[in-house]
Amino acid sequence: MHDNNIKIRTVNINDAEAILKIYEYYVKNTAVTFEYDVPSLIEFKNRIANTLKKYPYFVAVSEDRIIGYAYAGPFVGRAAYGWSAELTVYIDPNERNRGAGKMLYDKLSVSLFKMGILNLYACIGYPETEDEYLTQNSAKFHENLGFTKVGEFYKCGYKFQRWYNMIWMEKIIGKHKEHHGAVKCFSQTDG
Repeated sequence: MHDNNIKIRTVNINDAEAILKIYEYYVKNTAVTFEYDVPSLIEFKNRIANTLKKYPYFVAVSEDRIIGYAYAGPFVGRAAYGWSAELTVYIDPNERNRGAGKMLYDKLSVSLFKMGILNLYACIGYPETEDEYLTQNSAKFHENLGFTKVGEFYKCGYKFQRWYNMIWMEKIIGKHKEHHGAVKCFSQTDG
């Protein structure tokens, strides 16, 4: 179920400040991201621009305010992985449980499928024991969307003087043929 007041659209560079504000919360207060320092606005704008060179990047908007964002990027980065993509989603902590995350991932999946992407991946911080910095909510969110856990790395992330695991989750969205065409770049007109 989702909130009818939420709209999904392609990001534009002017959204960077609002998106960065959401990300800042997760950097400073959680182990959802293993990044220690909040990126500068310039760096964040560059990240958005680099993503849009090939992959989709969407924002969730409610009452003219960005409440979340999601994007895709390369999985690993070698040519043979070109039919796979890694997904990322962040929702304003005050706007969770309204359906924005699912709406963003649905839009991403459709766009990636049109591009020729077959496999979706999510790299997720995962606590052995939930604490105030990291829960298993992200893994449960992905599981509810049809992702399955395919691997776990133990105590590979260190933040807030604690060790955290990282899991990979996967969702197959296309058929794997012997001769598969090249992946297209994301077209903002499709978004």
